[in-house]
Amino acid sequence: MADETLQAGSGLVGLAEVREAARLLVSVAVRTPLVPVPRLSDRLLVKPESLQPTGSFKLRGAYTAISMSGLRAKERGVIAHSSGNHGHAVAYAAALLGVHAVVVVPSTAPTVKTDAIAYYGADLVTVAPTMSARITATEELSARRGYALIPPFDDRRVIAGQGTIGLEIAADCPQVDLVLVPVSGGGLISGIAAAIRALCPQAAVIGVEPELAADARDSFRRGERAAWPAADTQRTIADALRVEQVGVLPFAHLRELVSDIITVTEDEMLAAVRLLAKQARLIAEPGGAAAVAAWLFHAAELPTASSPVAVLSGGNIDPALMVRILATD
Repeated sequence: MADETLQAGSGLVGLAEVREAARLLVSVAVRTPLVPVPRLSDRLLVKPESLQPTGSFKLRGAYTAISMSGLRAKERGVIAHSSGNHGHAVAYAAALLGVHAVVVVPSTAPTVKTDAIAYYGADLVTVAPTMSARITATEELSARRGYALIPPFDDRRVIAGQGTIGLEIAADCPQVDLVLVPVSGGGLISGIAAAIRALCPQAAVIGVEPELAADARDSFRRGERAAWPAADTQRTIADALRVEQVGVLPFAHLRELVSDIITVTEDEMLAAVRLLAKQARLIAEPGGAAAVAAWLFHAAELPTASSPVAVLSGGNIDPALMVRILATD
């Protein structure tokens, strides 16, 4: 039986909130399958969130948050800051809901992502590639124009939306004993862990980060939020995972519900992108392939698992980068 009260009193997102998000997302988010990848692993199942209309899991949280934003969103519009995928999702969700959207992006955001944001009619605001610049611009515009804020990860509505992935994993693979999840700001792993730990308490939830942007790993091991300089996190090719510090609410989930956070190298993520494309016919961006890379190259750091699941979090990769990756053996 599901433990509906697992997070009661702790301030964490609960199963009821995730189930409400799932109700809102019916006919909006794709219920992605668990795909076996026998040429990569005889046990691993991959959940390809790259199949969402916006190419990543972010649609789940963005649509949930905008839907719950009430009259302010409808009357004034919404604003978000994003490295790309959250902004794309906010633009798409806002268009579905008939809401004006503004998206603040770093100057390093890939064109494939900013073009998608503009396609859905959102206004783009470009700032320096630091979290502080993104937050400052977003808060100033929100205060001046009255926009409803749709945060990328530090928001319980967003976390609940991302948690619907965990609901689907639990329903489709109730015997799951390991879930691997890419980590950036922590919203995705928080939501998945909230659902999985309530519905499948035997399962370990483990986060995966680039070793060049391992602030969540450091935070997890120190027991307090650690920040990396933007100049350091910008080194990773995984643009979706370049956040300098996990959110406050996500960190609370990490401490209580997540078993570990491990890191992968740049070459390992690129190899996972290539193998997923060639052996499983699945498109992943580097950050989106991080969890699969962990399973392929860091098995010794993971608990023994007979029914592991890796979340492929996004597939919004620059076509030229994909060509270069596929050309490399």
